[in-house]
Amino acid sequence: MKLKSSSYTPLIVLFSILIPVFIAFLYLLPKASGAADQYLFLPKSIAIINSITAVVLILSYVAVRRKNYILHRNLMYTALGLSVAFLICYVTYHSLAESTRYGGEGPMKNVYYFFLISHIFLSAGVVPLVLISLSRALTEKYDKHRKIARITLPIWLYVTISGVIVYFMISPYY
Repeated sequence: MKLKSSSYTPLIVLFSILIPVFIAFLYLLPKASGAADQYLFLPKSIAIINSITAVVLILSYVAVRRKNYILHRNLMYTALGLSVAFLICYVTYHSLAESTRYGGEGPMKNVYYFFLISHIFLSAGVVPLVLISLSRALTEKYDKHRKIARITLPIWLYVTISGVIVYFMISPYY
C-alpha cells in the first residue's frame, strides 16, 4: 500500500522540532563528574560516522547520476542509518559530558566558531530536509524528491564535513 506524502507530515514536523529541542535540552542538564571519562571514545566515533556518511552521500550522488537507482536507494538508507547512529552517539556523549571548550586563539578561533555555528544551525535545518526528501522518495514523487534533494544534499554534506572539521579543531582540548 502506497502512503500519501501527507501521512508523513506529522512525523516530519515532530522529528524536526523534537530532535533540535532535545539536543539543546541536553546542554542544560547537569553532568555527573567523571562519568564521561569512559565515553571519551564517542567524539572520535562521531567524527568517523560523519566521515563515512559524507562518503556514502557522495557515492549515492554518483549512483543516481549514473541512473543506478537501486544502489542510490541503498546508499541513502545507509546514510540514514549512519545518521541515526550519529544521533545515538551524540546524545549519549552530551548527556554525560560537559561541553569541551575550544582553546585556540587568534584567527583560528574565528574559523572554529564559523564552522561550529554554521554546523549547528544547518544540522537543525537539514533534519526536515532529509525527512521530506525521504518521504517524497517513499511516496514515489520522484520529481518533487529531486527538487528537494538538490537542496538537501549540499547541506547534509556540509553538516557531515563541518562536523569532522569541528572535531579535529577541538580534539586537542578533550
